[in-house]
Amino acid sequence: MSRFSELKHAASGKRRLKDLLLQSDNRFCADCGAPDPKWASANIGVFICLKCCGVHRSLGTHISKVLSVTLDEWSDDEIDSMTEVGGNSSANAIYEAFLPEGVSKPGPDSSHEERMRFIRSKYELQEFLKPSLRITSGKTSSSSLKSSFSTKLFDSFRIPSVSKNSEGMVEFIGLVKVKVKKGTNLAIRDMLSSDPYVVLTLGKQTVQTTVMKSNLNPVWNEELMLSVPQDFGPIKLSVFDHDTFSADDIMGEAEIDIQPLITSAMAFGDPEMFGNMQIGKWLKSHDNALVVDSIINIVDGKVMQEISLKLQNVECGELEVELEWMPLDHV
Repeated sequence: MSRFSELKHAASGKRRLKDLLLQSDNRFCADCGAPDPKWASANIGVFICLKCCGVHRSLGTHISKVLSVTLDEWSDDEIDSMTEVGGNSSANAIYEAFLPEGVSKPGPDSSHEERMRFIRSKYELQEFLKPSLRITSGKTSSSSLKSSFSTKLFDSFRIPSVSKNSEGMVEFIGLVKVKVKKGTNLAIRDMLSSDPYVVLTLGKQTVQTTVMKSNLNPVWNEELMLSVPQDFGPIKLSVFDHDTFSADDIMGEAEIDIQPLITSAMAFGDPEMFGNMQIGKWLKSHDNALVVDSIINIVDGKVMQEISLKLQNVECGELEVELEWMPLDHV
């Protein structure tokens, strides 16, 4: 391979890695949620912050091979491993599939000891995995770890199951991809405008969009991923105004009932067997935030739902989102 070809090949690999890092779920540390992670565990397939990176390094490369996204050279296999996993949401849906009651993830400001306990439990001791997936890695090389650890986990994750295995632990039944499309006539929280961002919460998971500077009619078109547990509730949606020097101000909230989406999807089974068609509806009522009835469709083999929400507990503002249901056997 010529020098030019080598440089072109390396640039292509870096671009793949950068594209993966730009996914919304990878803009926050997989372990503590700190923004803008610049490190990754190449064999586990997660992006992590500097503080959690230190803990990962202490586990040894047979558990977690840490690389800098910007400073280190990446092999094709390492980049392939990251892209196969697909990002922090996909990885956490497995490594945190059985997060026990009373166990909470560390936050960006948590101590080193809190991070160490959680990260060791998550990756080294594998305490939050489905029991049948727990394996002993031993003192293996990072390449053999990738084949035995990541591949086994992700192959097994593709087998659907909805059973509870022990008290206080629940398995995920699928993923819901939430595309936050745009906001309209959002509330003013600064002098003349706001810097809005959207936070979605389902169970113990929280994901958020980027901040849109000085915009009351922002267009995000940003996809966020949430894992759906067996005993799921509504997705809680909140809009905040980002403030640099004080607490962020609330700009409204709403709840998204995902029961109609999942029930409709399960009733029809494999959506790829059907043409484009309507399969369900979430009806507007006085006790929900819908602007109009929300239709559930099969579109190009996917179960999709368009939703327009009037933000609650605020003077004005609407938000448009789109949901896609992804059962485990299609992940």
